[in-house]
Amino acid sequence: MLQTFNEMNRDLIVNINGELLHRDRAGVSPFDSAVQGGDAVWEGLRLYDGRIFKLREHLDRLRSSALALAFAVIPSHDEIVEQIRRTLAANGMRDGVHIRLTLTRGVKITSGMDPRLNQSGPTLIVLAEHKRPVYDKSGVTLITSSVRRPPPDCLDPKIHHCNLLPSILAKIEANAAGADDALMLDARGFVAETNATHVFIAYRGRLSTSRVVACPEGITRTTVLEICRDNAIPHEECDLSLTEIYRADEMFCTGTMGELAPVVKVDGRTIGTGAAGPMTRRLMELFHRRTETEGELVVPGES
Repeated sequence: MLQTFNEMNRDLIVNINGELLHRDRAGVSPFDSAVQGGDAVWEGLRLYDGRIFKLREHLDRLRSSALALAFAVIPSHDEIVEQIRRTLAANGMRDGVHIRLTLTRGVKITSGMDPRLNQSGPTLIVLAEHKRPVYDKSGVTLITSSVRRPPPDCLDPKIHHCNLLPSILAKIEANAAGADDALMLDARGFVAETNATHVFIAYRGRLSTSRVVACPEGITRTTVLEICRDNAIPHEECDLSLTEIYRADEMFCTGTMGELAPVVKVDGRTIGTGAAGPMTRRLMELFHRRTETEGELVVPGES
């Protein structure tokens, strides 16, 4: 599952601290905290027909993460939304768009780790791309990574930070094994998430997903759980072992970048029938209905 270059993105306009720049000229200072130490938080958003799905929930998580990292200054939701609107307008975007927000601690007066060296406020980057959901809806394959997700006493996963090296290392293992992504375990050996998504399994009519012990509070994950409650679908959050994954009737992954996508093989074992099962298909449809009608309007007018 290798993403290819989209020609529609060749002349993207990127927003850095309110300045709109061609992608070839956009950049941040070598003194920026994101460059110096990955000291930044981020969110992924998706634009559907002029509306961003779960926008406020994403901005709440961004703010929560920045507060946990003791950022001295955090832009308000309205300030961030205004920069998103400006970026989308500059690119003429309305649908089929993925937006990556990055908020760094900002530029340092000299290189170093100490946050006291940051004295000019944060850096806000708005990167909007023409990008459809990235996962193959016919099914993705996973391998279990040797890289573990840390528990909260090492690095709290509720901080949606830009230190993504564990995910990258796991993805390298998946690439080497010819799989689409890697399943990552926590320090106890239970399933946490993949290198990029949360996971759900269906077994005997009941849906299960990992507890948020070693994985972040996913917005799409939460939406699926909301859908289950609204439609009387039996579900639970629990510790999941690999054996439970292997014997599942169905499995799918969730995330803003790829929405919902069935998982058809894990560690060489076919999951269920090797195709999207009835519960997965139902939840994909119910999720699609919500994205068609919900979200905050950020691009006015009719498509």
